[in-house]
Amino acid sequence: MNEALCRELAQLLLARGWMLATAESCTGGLIAAACTELAGSSAWFERGFVTYSNAAKTDSPGVDPALIEQHGAVSDVVARAMAFGATRYSQARGRRGHRNRGPHRRQ
Repeated sequence: MNEALCRELAQLLLARGWMLATAESCTGGLIAAACTELAGSSAWFERGFVTYSNAAKTDSPGVDPALIEQHGAVSDVVARAMAFGATRYSQARGRRGHRNRGPHRRQ
């Protein structure tokens, strides 16, 4: 995630009064790191979950272990559950991005 993209995201979030929370696995926290590199990011970035192991996915974002078992840790279903969990534990809005497919609204 480059700096220009983070700045654009920051402007959009600030204009709407929204906070961002990330729930990352394979990216290992790189999205949260890129966002928090910007000065003043605490005004729009609330928190990040880095849940690389299956146990971590079931802990903080609260992914049902049965979803991981049935669909796999990097499945779209688990990514949605992680995004939902991140919004449950934060003041952020529900959005997700998965495997270079870009952001999608959570249903």
